[in-house]
Amino acid sequence: MYKIAVGSDHAGVDYKNKLKDHLEMIGYGVIDVGTNTHDSVNYPNFGAAVGKKVASGECKFGIVVCSTGIGISIAANKVRGVRCGIAYDDEVARLIRAHNDANVIAFGQNRMNYEDCERRLDIFLNTQFDGGRHATRVDLLCSIEEDKLDC
Repeated sequence: MYKIAVGSDHAGVDYKNKLKDHLEMIGYGVIDVGTNTHDSVNYPNFGAAVGKKVASGECKFGIVVCSTGIGISIAANKVRGVRCGIAYDDEVARLIRAHNDANVIAFGQNRMNYEDCERRLDIFLNTQFDGGRHATRVDLLCSIEEDKLDC
């Protein structure tokens, strides 16, 4: 199986560690970029680190966790080639893959229960990109990164 990068700040470290264990149990290789402490750290470092592992091709997917999922998803999305969405329900976990070809999924440890996050991660990993009209839209997103989108 392919590798998945995981990262979190101090507010997401517990879920990150549990999701990492879940992934390893079902056979995925995992690269943990941290944090591994409850001491206050800055989420942009870890969101970007996961994003870089995915964008470089070292990992196929990434998982980021902070208290809400918002800040760390913004950080991951700053990396060229990353499309990160917050999986706030099961249908969104499916749609961010099927329609947006997301390669990083975000969770909020203080806003979601763990069992929901694990289930949504499995949905995300088992969903294929639909392509078609959605591929055109993903191509347009890539054009933004290259400053080539004519608005």
